[in-house]
Amino acid sequence: MSAGTRSWTVRLTAAAEADFEEILRSTVDQFGEAQARIYAETISAALNDLAAGPTIVGARERDDILKGIFTLHVARKGRKGRHFVMFRVGRASDREVIEVLRLLHDAMDLQRHLPTAEESS
Repeated sequence: MSAGTRSWTVRLTAAAEADFEEILRSTVDQFGEAQARIYAETISAALNDLAAGPTIVGARERDDILKGIFTLHVARKGRKGRHFVMFRVGRASDREVIEVLRLLHDAMDLQRHLPTAEESS
């Protein structure tokens, strides 16, 4: 990041953490441990990129799903993947926060898998 670039706090909800674990478990079952490690790096890279803020290349505002929701596909910067990072922007104390709500397969109906208010805490 350049000197003038803000750094956002990226926080995963419990639902997003559970999604990440399930994605990796499923990847191990289907493609093996080596591929699961590679895919964990791919997803982690997308999450790390979000520290630059919600306007990074590839992030899309998704008011069609729900006002204030954004998505970022993990397939970026030459990495392959089939999942979206679903997030919203907020504040915690004096910090700007990107709250990752879910990690969902790109074939899923994203709106159907939005967390409830209790799940997103």
